[in-house]
Amino acid sequence: MSMTPQEMAEACARAMWNDDSASQRLGMVLDAVGPGTATLSMTITGDMTNGHGMCHGGYIFTLADSAFAFACNSYNQRVVAQHCAVSFLNPVSRGTKLTATAQEISRRGRSGIYDVRVTDADGTIVAEFRGHSRSIKGTHLGEEA
Repeated sequence: MSMTPQEMAEACARAMWNDDSASQRLGMVLDAVGPGTATLSMTITGDMTNGHGMCHGGYIFTLADSAFAFACNSYNQRVVAQHCAVSFLNPVSRGTKLTATAQEISRRGRSGIYDVRVTDADGTIVAEFRGHSRSIKGTHLGEEA
């Protein structure tokens, strides 16, 4: 019995999440996943603030990068980042819950492009991220896929 694309995406996300200590230790939550899409959230703690008292951009980038990873790894093919860029649009203070929503823009051959929008609880866009992916050897699931 074969999996639907949604079931495949969810199974791949479970397999990846189990080994993703970086995202887990930062308090990220995998809110949703589907073929070519993923939504993760994270609340900014005091340990994530910079010398200006606002969220360090690296944590925003990391949240967006994790959403990108789950979106592009949703087809049972191992995929890594080839290039990523982020634009920071609004400051984020401690205690803010951020949500990163990744959406596939293009996937052809071994390459993909994904956009990730990071918003706060009010829906204000705090960052826009674009990731270019590259598939590598291997899959996330065994023979059951």
